[in-house]
Amino acid sequence: MSKQAYTRVGDAAIRLADLAALVFALPLAVRVLELIGPWAGVVRQDAGLLRIELVLLLWIASAWLHRVYEERPRAGIRAVLNIARAIGVVALVLFVAEAFDDRVSTGHGLLVTYFANAFVLLGANRAAFRLAAVAARRRGYGTRRYAVVGASTQGREVVEVMESHPDWGFQFAGFVTLDPDRRHCRGPVLGSLSDLGRILEEEVLDEVVFAVPRDQFDLIDPAIELCQEQGVKVRISLDMLRFGSARMHLSMLNDLPTAVFSRTPSDSLALAAKRFFDVVLSGLALLLMAPVFVGIGLAIKSGSPGPVFFRQLRVGRNGRTFQMVKFRSMYQDAEARLEALKAHNEMSGPVFKMRKDPRVTKIGRFLRRTSLDEFPQFWNVLVGDMSIVGPRPPIPNEVRQYKRWQRRRLLVRPGITCIWQISGRNNIDFDRWMELDLEYIDTWSLWGDLKIFLRTIPAIIGSRGAS
Repeated sequence: MSKQAYTRVGDAAIRLADLAALVFALPLAVRVLELIGPWAGVVRQDAGLLRIELVLLLWIASAWLHRVYEERPRAGIRAVLNIARAIGVVALVLFVAEAFDDRVSTGHGLLVTYFANAFVLLGANRAAFRLAAVAARRRGYGTRRYAVVGASTQGREVVEVMESHPDWGFQFAGFVTLDPDRRHCRGPVLGSLSDLGRILEEEVLDEVVFAVPRDQFDLIDPAIELCQEQGVKVRISLDMLRFGSARMHLSMLNDLPTAVFSRTPSDSLALAAKRFFDVVLSGLALLLMAPVFVGIGLAIKSGSPGPVFFRQLRVGRNGRTFQMVKFRSMYQDAEARLEALKAHNEMSGPVFKMRKDPRVTKIGRFLRRTSLDEFPQFWNVLVGDMSIVGPRPPIPNEVRQYKRWQRRRLLVRPGITCIWQISGRNNIDFDRWMELDLEYIDTWSLWGDLKIFLRTIPAIIGSRGAS
């Protein structure tokens, strides 16, 4: 069997093994629940309602969207994360279907157990295929022989990365130098760039990796065309486009290829799930809290003259402004009295915070201590100006005083709660607050949002850091 045929067989085998794992996870889940509880009849009845063919179709679509089977490596942390995201989307669809359609109800216990088993079995598939692939490649099956154009630091880094992952199945043939002088080249040399035509004819090469400095990139156009002419796969190292910690992905504007750099979350499915969570939770909060809102409104009106709600211009995502709504917790002339109180500011930076602010009404102190003044912002979440979890939206005057590095916190949709809210709020200084917001952006995940949301509840109950 040829190496290419072996690779195709391996691709088909792992896909079929994953589908088999998803099927087998159902009877396994039933057996697990039968062993840990007296629910045998109910579990088996619920299991009959779980449409396994729907799960398989959803998995095929989700695996494609999350690139579970694309290129190597198919094992390791990245592969496990891709599997987790893909199976998580399938689980989300099934849980939503169960909530809105009684005909597909299978019970939360069965669904949770099923998807936990499915994740474990899919991960076991990866581990088994990785071990098999390593053993097979030691015997020469499924390997790909490659050459690197460019023997500089960038080219050697490519070789080091490839050699550190022997399970990828790459075999290094040698360098193709840009300079005929090979005295400073460490490693086997196949020839110079002018010899590439001869090298492609004499050597067995599956891929050619171009790793050249940015100022010499225009020299390799003919070489790339030569590889394409002979059907040799071309891989171009884009180290010359490495800018700090920004994430890069390639995009097409019609026929124009572009490299896109971003330091904001870019997983469209995860962001869609975040928005779905925002809409559902904010809608429920506004509906269930409506009687409480009426009581708070009456208390505010009886405590001091003025409107129930306080609207203030805030800066949202990418600098767009919107009207943020809160319950009024201050007297009507609070804005006019701010200048006289700035000497008592207890917060560093452009933000004003004062524990015993004389502008706050009696009912306002209670609302702030319990964070009830923030609850109308669920309306801002519902209409899309804010999110449940995200950096707090600043006022325009604060933004104008930001240092340059602090402006990056405006790249995501602002939120009601974030790391700052669960870390002490007024007990930390402004720069640390900004650092926490940037840490949230750089490490964002759905699971992280859920943890922040859950940790916010005890922070509110305990009034930690509230003023």
